[in-house]
Amino acid sequence: MKGHHERTADAGSRRQGGAALVVSLVLMLALTVLGVSAMNTAMLELAMANSTESQQGAFEAAETGIEIALAESRFTTGGPSVVPAAPIGDGPYETRTSTRCVTTTAVPDRAFSIGAGSGGVQAFHFEIVSIGTGPRGAVSTHRQGFYVIGPAGSGGC
Repeated sequence: MKGHHERTADAGSRRQGGAALVVSLVLMLALTVLGVSAMNTAMLELAMANSTESQQGAFEAAETGIEIALAESRFTTGGPSVVPAAPIGDGPYETRTSTRCVTTTAVPDRAFSIGAGSGGVQAFHFEIVSIGTGPRGAVSTHRQGFYVIGPAGSGGC
């Protein structure tokens, strides 16, 4: 009788060993799926962060283009003043800028002391368009309007 009982115990432990193998394989599969999912999520977040960084750089390049155009003061009523693509800093960003006179408007003599008795002044309305570009197709277009006061009768846009 003793032998029969031992044989039953051996068969039961073999079944338990098989069940432990199946459970461990299922757990390993679940952990693998979680790991792959976490890695895909991390890769997606990294790509989104890189894209955001590129877009921010293009935004800043466009803003820099406007600042450069204002600092250079190349405002003419004869046609657009175009600054070709120029790199910004050491990075992969660049800006293209154009400034053009849009319209002129009269300014009443009483608005400025310089206009009194001199035949008046007029406002020359300009617009700067700056396009900043960066890696991964990032583009940002900015427009800045401003005006310059000049003597009336000196022409228009």
